[in-house]
Amino acid sequence: MKVMRYLEQKAQGMVEYALILAFVVGIAVALTSSSGIKGAIEQTFTNVTNTLNSANGTSTSGGNNGNANTGSN
Repeated sequence: MKVMRYLEQKAQGMVEYALILAFVVGIAVALTSSSGIKGAIEQTFTNVTNTLNSANGTSTSGGNNGNANTGSN
């Protein structure tokens, strides 16, 4: 009986690890896909930059406003 209980607990632990791994992979995919969270964050920063530049009276015709590092690869 003790062996059977040990095997059941071991299988439960493996299922828990598999669920955690699936969750981490899902979060990683959501963060790296262009239509997911990454795209929404980039769009938010673009909107904020445009609003600040508009309030400051500067133009956004350069795309990155003279910054060499745009955050995209």
